Amino acid sequence: MGLRPFREGGPERVILLLATGCYISYIPVWILGSRKWSGAGLFGTIAAAPFWLLLPSQPFAYAAFLTAAVAAAVWVCGRAEKSFGRHDDPRIVLDEVVGLWTALAFLPKTLPVLGLGFLFFRLLDSVKLPPYSWFDRVPGGIGIVGDDIGAAVCANLLVRACLAHWPGLA
Repeated sequence: MGLRPFREGGPERVILLLATGCYISYIPVWILGSRKWSGAGLFGTIAAAPFWLLLPSQPFAYAAFLTAAVAAAVWVCGRAEKSFGRHDDPRIVLDEVVGLWTALAFLPKTLPVLGLGFLFFRLLDSVKLPPYSWFDRVPGGIGIVGDDIGAAVCANLLVRACLAHWPGLA
């Protein structure tokens, strides 16, 4: 099953290209203690960061783009899940991409904000707190993307709290 996606052609190959962040998630597996960790989610989030700087600055345009990106990610991740044959396969990183963009939505485009948003999003996406962790039980693209969007909303609120407390970060 590991190389199956590479043998498929046409639209399926494009879906897997998008879902895996241009195959960034096909990285070696490291063993940390007794837990396997591929780092795919981290690398997917890193790949999303520079693109955030290119996203629209105008709030309405950002909202429209983000809504379309999340909807597309739900569809693409759902299709990729079927191809991989397992729910929320670690090779799917498109959810991290739209997650970071959501974590940084409507915030100033500065490096400190990017760093805070990145840090809070990765932390909250890793610990999977309720209620957004419940999306893990939902099959398909909504389940794959939903928990990341929940973590991203929480991360966005934490960044806003930091900016309110330390306005110089903006």
